[in-house]
Amino acid sequence: MPSETSRLQMSLLQPAQAQKHVTVNEALMRLDGMVNLVLQSVSTSTPPLAVLDGQCWGVPAAPSGSWVGQAGRIAVGSNGGWVFLRPARGMRAFVADMGLEATHDGTGWIVGALSVGSLGSGLIAGMAEGEVVLGSGGSFVSNIFIPAGALVIGAVGRVTEALTGPATSWRLGTAGALDRFGQGLGKQQGSWARGMLGSPMAYYQADPLVVTSEGGTFTGGRISVAVHWLEMRLPS
Repeated sequence: MPSETSRLQMSLLQPAQAQKHVTVNEALMRLDGMVNLVLQSVSTSTPPLAVLDGQCWGVPAAPSGSWVGQAGRIAVGSNGGWVFLRPARGMRAFVADMGLEATHDGTGWIVGALSVGSLGSGLIAGMAEGEVVLGSGGSFVSNIFIPAGALVIGAVGRVTEALTGPATSWRLGTAGALDRFGQGLGKQQGSWARGMLGSPMAYYQADPLVVTSEGGTFTGGRISVAVHWLEMRLPS
């Protein structure tokens, strides 16, 4: 008789086994973590200081601490320690620190995968978001990048702290097309931009989002921005 299930590696009760509740409780703990799987991250290599029961992490290459030797596995918090499970091809999870779904191809997690072929190719949905903190000036290059080889759908933004200074409005775009995702945008907190492109645009080299002023310069303010794209994954 096998000692555990094949997919989630949950321990099975054995004939005449003592303390059956221990085996059952451990299996339920694994099930609690793996059903509707949420991975806190698939890129964090250091275990968190506080282990929360049921919280899961995708262990990346070259992990440290109590994750050493467990690269590629799912670390499930259990009773103050970790249970490590093998992911299988086709498993899906929400990656919390990226805000994207991921699919396992049998080797690793493909974040944003909409499809995964038998040879490893696929269509990927990508997103990058962050906050642009404005100071004195008229142009601010963000650290939110459109990656090379992306087919951009659009970009969005929302003023989270009212923009100050003589500028009358602002634009959102990239170098060479400073208003690609919006222009004449409001300065007050809550003002927003939804720059959906009529025709998706291919970017062949990485390019950051740029916020520029109209009718003057900025002296302060904050804008949350995000950009959305599709990309094609090459076969393995």
